[in-house]
Amino acid sequence: MDDSPLPSQPGFRIARGVSRLLRSLDHAVLSEFVPERGLRVDVISIAANGEIWIIECKSCRADFTGDRKWQSYLDYSDRFFWAVDAGFPDEILPPDTGLIRADAYGGEVLRQAPLTKLAAARRTRLTRDLARSAALRLQMLQDPQGAGQGG
Repeated sequence: MDDSPLPSQPGFRIARGVSRLLRSLDHAVLSEFVPERGLRVDVISIAANGEIWIIECKSCRADFTGDRKWQSYLDYSDRFFWAVDAGFPDEILPPDTGLIRADAYGGEVLRQAPLTKLAAARRTRLTRDLARSAALRLQMLQDPQGAGQGG
């Protein structure tokens, strides 16, 4: 039985299911990551083979059509996916991107995203930034009062 609390917002429920799917595929997963000022991806992961995936979670048509930044995320991933729930109109999503169907409990890759390898310098910086972000979040969980005392 899964008794972990469910996120209240549909996009966060989808992100939780996507994260569970990615972990089952042996990815290290981070949500709400900022690759550069002005951009925030819903879910980013690093696969065991080093591929970096970005997954944008969309809960409805308006959520998708109002997204003006998603093409900027292509510069920060080897593979780009949309994650949507069962009621989402898949036909409005660009066919040259990946597709994941998810709910709060898991997900399934319906369409693999094409592989577009990151440049080496960008991969190095992004991997460093992911590691720092994950380590800082872990430190905050372990010591909320002391975690903000950086130099």
